[in-house]
Amino acid sequence: MDDPSLSATDHILALEALARINALSCTARQVANAIVRMLSQLPPRDGPLHVVDLASGGGDVTIALARRLNRPGAYRQRGPAIPCCHVTGIDISPRAVDRATQLAEASGVQGVSFLVRDIVAEGCPPCDIVTSSLFLHHLDDTRAAEVIRSLASAAVLGGVLSDLIRSRAGLFLAVVGTTVLGRSKVARVDGPLSVRAARTLFEYRTLLNRAGLTTARLRRAWPQRVLLEWTSDPLAQLRQT
Repeated sequence: MDDPSLSATDHILALEALARINALSCTARQVANAIVRMLSQLPPRDGPLHVVDLASGGGDVTIALARRLNRPGAYRQRGPAIPCCHVTGIDISPRAVDRATQLAEASGVQGVSFLVRDIVAEGCPPCDIVTSSLFLHHLDDTRAAEVIRSLASAAVLGGVLSDLIRSRAGLFLAVVGTTVLGRSKVARVDGPLSVRAARTLFEYRTLLNRAGLTTARLRRAWPQRVLLEWTSDPLAQLRQT
């Protein structure tokens, strides 16, 4: 899917396959729950919450996040619920952003938008919380550490990054999932390659330490995924330990 020469049809089929995999993996729910955990550790705040979702692809996770976080009573912080949440999906691909924007309009979900931006080259725009799904395994350790540091600087409250765990079980699930859940030949190639390019839990911890996020938490998630969570609030970090 990173190949700029990929045809529009193949790209859309790959995005559709990935959306099915994300739905089965409960990615949006896992990230939303992590955001709720983070907010529960922070002082109550006034005003809307701005979440940036990096490498948003076809927009399925971004839209689902906006839907979940804008439900009445979705989360509380020892006080009234935050009035609203806006989730901005960012991707380097104009084609993916166009697709995501169309899906958002068709879904009727409020509080979501998309824009084209090269996060690696341009950095993350200022926000309250930064999230991503299946992004880090595209980067080598040096670039990934640089990107995580930039995300930590851009996000006022913290971040939640979801990615694959490199394992035999993960490779098996990638082969089966991309074969059963879509018609995309690209996804069938990219899925196993992504698992092989992913990291072990120890390697993720080493990467977070290299990025300066020594207090970040790793959580295993279904199926063969990991959540990297951190907060920028020192008191909240103490509550998590």
